[in-house]
Amino acid sequence: MPYAEFKAPKGIIKVFVKLAEGVISQIQISGDFFMYPEEALDDLEQLLVGTNAERTELSKLIEQFYEQRQIQTPMLTPDCFVEAIMRAVRR
Repeated sequence: MPYAEFKAPKGIIKVFVKLAEGVISQIQISGDFFMYPEEALDDLEQLLVGTNAERTELSKLIEQFYEQRQIQTPMLTPDCFVEAIMRAVRR
């Protein structure tokens, strides 16, 4: 699975991603950051499976996820996760 890292303002976001015809079929996100509630990271990965690996679509989906779930990631924004995912997609 392609892998990439993104050095965000607070920590590194690591992404492993597998694509099937431009759609995310598997994804694993990790790194040295905090996400609250803690189970939200697993939920985000599940949400991303089946999504087109396009920046605009990922950005919209992750921003909605943050708003609906009231996600907190100190010093990180949804765009940090989008950038990390896109780096893995481009590999």
